[in-house]
Amino acid sequence: MKAHYVNDFAALIGIDWADTKHDICEHPNHTEKYHYAIINSKPEALHDWAMSLKQRYPNQQIAVACELKKGPLIYALAKYNHLTLFTINPSSVANYRKAFTPSNAKDDPSDALIQVEILTLHMDKLTVIEPESPAMRSLTQLVEYRRNLVQDSVNLSNKITATLKNYYPQALEWFKEKDTFIFCDFISKWPSLAHAKRAKKQTLLDFFNSHNSHYAHVNDTRVLSIKSAMPLTEDTGVIEPNQLLVGVLIAQFKVLLKGRIAR
Repeated sequence: MKAHYVNDFAALIGIDWADTKHDICEHPNHTEKYHYAIINSKPEALHDWAMSLKQRYPNQQIAVACELKKGPLIYALAKYNHLTLFTINPSSVANYRKAFTPSNAKDDPSDALIQVEILTLHMDKLTVIEPESPAMRSLTQLVEYRRNLVQDSVNLSNKITATLKNYYPQALEWFKEKDTFIFCDFISKWPSLAHAKRAKKQTLLDFFNSHNSHYAHVNDTRVLSIKSAMPLTEDTGVIEPNQLLVGVLIAQFKVLLKGRIAR
């Protein structure tokens, strides 16, 4: 990995980022000057700012530090060849602030200025964000998103289980696997024990078979259990709100399941 030094750059810039705007501290190299600005987070504003740097420092590299490794700001700035992006761990900025400005007064230096100071003193220890190939960046994000979706599925499954236990625990016994369409479709069609008990035996068997559950003894056991089940409660004040919640959760769960199958 190429080593970078302060003298390689015409200016050092720190960015204290936020959702709607970014605070900028710009320090032209070999000067005592620090310029402060606020730019909008919209793509047009970021582009105008990046191009203004290119005009003010023609044919020179500019070091830009931020407490990010990825995200909209990094994606927006990575396409400019005149910018070298450094990532600074947020804890490093926080510790620096505590060590040298413990008062937390309004006139304490901004995080953007602190990033410039860290760049100045410790550039050789910082990580430069080197763009990988589009295929690798795509794969990295897909893996991360899949991991998040799997966790979302687990969280939803747990919520559904907890809600069903409040009024309809038998449904959890009838299906070993909760992350299946047969489970979701059953709850959608018969969202309470009362609904399930009103269903005809053949209607239930047709449902199981249509969802590729063809083991007769399993289906017969389910039907027998449905018909003989005793309700946990008949209190509509408990059943109705939990039934409504389960309906919403099941709809979300099915979307996640479809996404998992489509990947």
